[in-house]
Amino acid sequence: MEFLPEPGEPRILTAVDPSAVQHEAAWRSEVMGWAPSVVSAVPHRRRRVARSSLGLVVLLVMVGLIASQGWFLVEIPLGDSEWAFDNTGLRDLSDEGLDGAGVRLCVVDTGIDASHSAFDGQEVVFRDFVGGSIEPLDRGATAHGTMMVGLLVADGHQQGAAQGITLGVAAALAGDSDGENTGDDAIVAEAIDWCRTGFDADLISLSLGGERMEGQRDVVVSSVRRALDAGVFVVAAAGNDGGADDDGKVASPAFLPRVIAVGATDETGAVWENSSRGDGTGEHPHRKPEVTAPGVNVISTGADDAWFTSSGTSVSTVLVSAALAMILEAHPELKVDDDRCVIHLKHALRDSLGTSHSPTAGYGELDAMAWFNAVDSSCPEAP
Repeated sequence: MEFLPEPGEPRILTAVDPSAVQHEAAWRSEVMGWAPSVVSAVPHRRRRVARSSLGLVVLLVMVGLIASQGWFLVEIPLGDSEWAFDNTGLRDLSDEGLDGAGVRLCVVDTGIDASHSAFDGQEVVFRDFVGGSIEPLDRGATAHGTMMVGLLVADGHQQGAAQGITLGVAAALAGDSDGENTGDDAIVAEAIDWCRTGFDADLISLSLGGERMEGQRDVVVSSVRRALDAGVFVVAAAGNDGGADDDGKVASPAFLPRVIAVGATDETGAVWENSSRGDGTGEHPHRKPEVTAPGVNVISTGADDAWFTSSGTSVSTVLVSAALAMILEAHPELKVDDDRCVIHLKHALRDSLGTSHSPTAGYGELDAMAWFNAVDSSCPEAP
């Protein structure tokens, strides 16, 4: 592996594998805006990272390195992330014949590039809250929404975990001039409300988050609470600000008690160093984060019919959402119009992992089969 300085910005180093086919053309087309060069011999996965900004931002970090500023992109030979589905028991649920059929799952993100070959034949209910497009599209500086959806329903190089779901996608975030995916609070709140009332979601997956607005009215928090009150399950990213400077707060809306906040782990099960930690307070089973799931170097669908690799709690969030979708498929009676089953599923999640809690690892790493087995479809109140 060679590290080359980026032209015009020597502080940014490009990691290059000299053995990668046509890596230079692909790198330049991505970073310097040069005309793209088609790479036909070997598909590549691409990784990026951006420093987070204030306001509501996509919490996915698109490469394994966290840079002090700017973007990195690495081209490496395409692999797969079957380990992420195996480590969490998602494939065990699939082996039981579950794929999320009959469950309405809504993703609020940058949209979806429905032209990806892994989505051939995939139906999607799409709503664009950024620009009003009728046709599905991904408005992200990186194809963030496309990557998240691929973990659910891709049918190609890698299989999504819940291909049978009825998929709703709300484009509420978009790329900005800094190359980051951001969104207006009011637009995100509107998208979440649409998931509940316009799409009739059973489950909302939020691979996004923002700063908690202490003592102020937060329209996103209000929209999430309306969903929870109506019995809609909400899974949200804990955040990517872990490390020495972590403030001990998961992102909003993941901090809400009835939301399932998800941290990230690597292939070994170790907590990702940048996964946001909780403050260690709160009642069980609502301590933050509640659960972790694979979120480091996970492959999924990307722009231009490519496969990308990414790291962040965004990825982990979708895997937990997939597990929950399969549980709801098996137990449709959990879909009620109040929050009693929302709360019961959180108790079941804790019971499936153990009673101890860590501010970084939560109650533990997702075990989808154990969670499935811990569910009581009558949603009894906790003792």
